[in-house]
Amino acid sequence: MSSSVDACINAVDSALRTIWGSPRASTPSPAQAVVDSEAPLSAAERKEAGALMRVNHVGEVCAQALYSAQAVTTADLLLKQELLRAAQEETDHLSWTRERLDKLGARPSLLNPLWYSGAFVLGLIAGRLGDRWSLGFVQETERQVEAHLEGHLSRLPAGDVASRAVVARMKADEAAHAAWAEEAGGLPLPAPAKALMRAAARVMTTVAHRI
Repeated sequence: MSSSVDACINAVDSALRTIWGSPRASTPSPAQAVVDSEAPLSAAERKEAGALMRVNHVGEVCAQALYSAQAVTTADLLLKQELLRAAQEETDHLSWTRERLDKLGARPSLLNPLWYSGAFVLGLIAGRLGDRWSLGFVQETERQVEAHLEGHLSRLPAGDVASRAVVARMKADEAAHAAWAEEAGGLPLPAPAKALMRAAARVMTTVAHRI
């Protein structure tokens, strides 16, 4: 019982810190290692980079919600610990993307409470289906995010080496999360579920790019 209560408290705390707080990274941002290589950006490049990093920030908001919800639903203490560990790495990503938004003079999405709420509900649903399906959901989510980040690497301005460094590190971490979920016994999701996830992600990224 106490572990369930703790998980619920952690979920509420995560929501408050993610949406209205300033999460702190436990690892320095990859941007710090390339700061001396940054090139001046034009107004149009800065605007596009800011929009792309806003989308990536939204992705990390959703990741916090998903992992928190799945940690609440599982009765496997080891899995719960692993989900919360992955959530901490996503907290690093959340902090790094917010730093880039500030540097680029861009703002987070105004719809972050909505994105968080929707992702939390999806995480609860996945968790209620059982641990192996929940892990399969993690695996598919992270694979789709990895592909999405690869696309952003091709769209970010060449001179924005700081944002590119952050996205590259995030991409590597998401691939590691997907591999962990698969090794832990995640079940492959049905094709219709994968397609629905891709459609929902397109809506989110399109809207977050502007709002």
